[in-house]
Amino acid sequence: MTKKVLKGIITSAKNDKTVVVEVTRKFKHPFYEKIIKRTKKYHAHDESNKFKEGQEVSIIECKPISKKKTWQVMK
Repeated sequence: MTKKVLKGIITSAKNDKTVVVEVTRKFKHPFYEKIIKRTKKYHAHDESNKFKEGQEVSIIECKPISKKKTWQVMK
């Protein structure tokens, strides 16, 4: 099974070894057929604390690191 990869923008890098990434997706409503935009925030693991707020990054699924962190920053 392949791991999911998502792209998003870092909204918070205040925690140690953790960044919050906001991922936006667009889809067509099944009945009204209008394009809808939804956003979701993911906590991702950043081992070296090198990523800052506002950067666009890719995150990949990984095994659970803590209660909320199940993603890891790729680039």
